[in-house]
Amino acid sequence: MTFFPIIKGNASISMSAHLTDLAFSSLALHESLQNSLHNAGFEFCTPIQQQSLPILLSGRDVAGQAQTGTGKTIAFLLATFQRLLEDEPFPNWDGKQPRAFILAPTRELAIQIANDAILLNKESGLRIVVAHGGKDYEKQKSAILNGVDILVGTPGRLLDYHKQGVFNLKQVQVVVLDEADRMFDLGFIKDVRYFLRRIPKPSQRLGMLFSATLSYKVTELAYEHMNNPEKVQIEPEKVSGDRIEETVYYPANDEKIPLLLALIKRLSPQRSIVFVNTKHVADRVWGYLEGNGHKSALLSGDVPQKKRESLLKHFQDGDFAFLVATDVAARGLHIPEVSHVFNYDLPQDSEDYVHRIGRTARAGASGVAISFACEDYAFSLPEIEQYIKHKIPVAATSSEELVKPESAKRPEKRPPQGRRKHTGNKSQGQRSNNKKPYKKRS
Repeated sequence: MTFFPIIKGNASISMSAHLTDLAFSSLALHESLQNSLHNAGFEFCTPIQQQSLPILLSGRDVAGQAQTGTGKTIAFLLATFQRLLEDEPFPNWDGKQPRAFILAPTRELAIQIANDAILLNKESGLRIVVAHGGKDYEKQKSAILNGVDILVGTPGRLLDYHKQGVFNLKQVQVVVLDEADRMFDLGFIKDVRYFLRRIPKPSQRLGMLFSATLSYKVTELAYEHMNNPEKVQIEPEKVSGDRIEETVYYPANDEKIPLLLALIKRLSPQRSIVFVNTKHVADRVWGYLEGNGHKSALLSGDVPQKKRESLLKHFQDGDFAFLVATDVAARGLHIPEVSHVFNYDLPQDSEDYVHRIGRTARAGASGVAISFACEDYAFSLPEIEQYIKHKIPVAATSSEELVKPESAKRPEKRPPQGRRKHTGNKSQGQRSNNKKPYKKRS
């Protein structure tokens, strides 16, 4: 078994998830998979697993929609493992090329999928490799070249490797697109189509597409590149979770920080994510939280992968009570016991609202989602409510309730990598190579 790299203790499966009366033991799963599920303590399916697995195990494609944290990953992984364990490889397989190809939009989600795959692979002996941007370019490349059965990764890094000839897709018997709507949002759809045009035709392999939302464009993609997939939807009439207590406030822009601090003081949240729309605002919110004694982590798109993984681990371990994040963290993160989500900025995309608040109330737990409809983003609220098919209860706040920020600790700015920090006292306009100062022509 080969896998690289994996973050320990991050599997998205949870025994506390809402379960049905369909036992895994009643499904025609390979003995090694049954043993792995039994040893992990999993007995009954979640609703998305109950509806999708019988279809997939019969060899038919599925386009599935369900809330985050409901077991979609395990559904498509079980079907993937089953296909590879029960079916012979294609006749021209060289023993090294991937037989299953799983695409995810973010590196965090790719790592989570690989974590769950490792859990199911205890007795199967399949080779699992995860490839994503941010680090370990040569190590991931070597892992693929050494041979892989299940290749999990993000479009950019995999496209790079494929064009170099590190692997081909001619022997793929299973293809999975996870969070396909996010592929569109992040501009990966051309890469996705590139891969789908290079795998065997739909009648020769199993195809799966899973997402928290199935838009028209995603459904169109499914029917274009899959073999007449069956659409499976869980609780389609209510997009956001039943166990999430939603509230919206209407603060002025200059009241947002005082309101956030007041709510934190009143609610004493155990573990919270504060979502913002821009890195600049993320820095500001993080500064006020730190300055008021709330230990926080900051996660945005420019955080290096190694530091990102370290921050998430510290957050999960309870070293930070708050994670301030842009939408880079809205999907694919399976962080347990997030009690509160704060939409400090309302998202401008209705689907992002669902994914944000889906970070709480995971695996059968309850949670709280509080949104600020401020002067800049209140216009997004009607579209969000139309999308989730219900009104969000409005909470009023008085000026007496607001907390006056005590300070704003700013993050230390480091000099750009590759440049030496300027320590001299050269006058303005003088060059560091000791050449004469530039003189303006008369």
